[in-house]
Amino acid sequence: MRDYNDLVKVAERAAARAGAFIRAARRPRAADWTEKGRHDFVTEVDRACEALIAEALTRDVPGSRVVGEELTPELAASGEVVWIVDPLDGTTNYLHAYPQYAVSIGCAVSGELCAGVVHDVVRDLVYRAATGSGAWLGDQRLAVSTLAEPKRALVGTGFPFKEEGLLDAYLRQFAAVMTASSGIRRAGAAALDLADVAAGRFDAFWELSLAPWDVAAGVVLVREAGGRVTRLDGSEDVLGHGAIVAGSPPMHRWLIDLLRNA
Repeated sequence: MRDYNDLVKVAERAAARAGAFIRAARRPRAADWTEKGRHDFVTEVDRACEALIAEALTRDVPGSRVVGEELTPELAASGEVVWIVDPLDGTTNYLHAYPQYAVSIGCAVSGELCAGVVHDVVRDLVYRAATGSGAWLGDQRLAVSTLAEPKRALVGTGFPFKEEGLLDAYLRQFAAVMTASSGIRRAGAAALDLADVAAGRFDAFWELSLAPWDVAAGVVLVREAGGRVTRLDGSEDVLGHGAIVAGSPPMHRWLIDLLRNA
């Protein structure tokens, strides 16, 4: 399967199946939540969703591998086609019925990200992108913001809620961005945050602690919409754990310089 758009179609079908499952499932009671780590919850809905997605992806692309937060958290070091899956990005939002959570499916071929689908479960919207084919929401082609003045920028972020040792550095960064921009938003689902960058709603975005399944699909969306996504040091290799900075090229440059100086 050499056409990246074919991989997008496979991911769309799997994400749609998972999204329908989440919408139909009974939201777990607080007594049924499992805390994987501090402030980090998982439920049977997450696990069942990932199993559904993995079955669909490997059936449609035999020999492909699935890396997912709940079942297979170690990133595959090799493999021609590797799916990088977050079955329910924004689990805490979901548990509290806060309407911001998504299914995120990225795909890497020979180690390079090439396809991504983010399925907004509540709104039943599907963002998709493939290398060389642009980023899309339905029949609308997405493009990053054209804003050129940082003081007018709306910036998305995520809190380092799993790693409190990063909090002091993050608060310095938060203060710098708040002072220099028109506003900061934190909704709690990185896949949708990156979709908002791709759609030009956010001018830029940063978070200090993200995993590959949090960002794989969204990275493809932003890059195909004309934006940049890197580490804080400017590295383009984002298939690991760490910080992410995204935005239109000028807003990305502005934000990364601001964060480094903070």
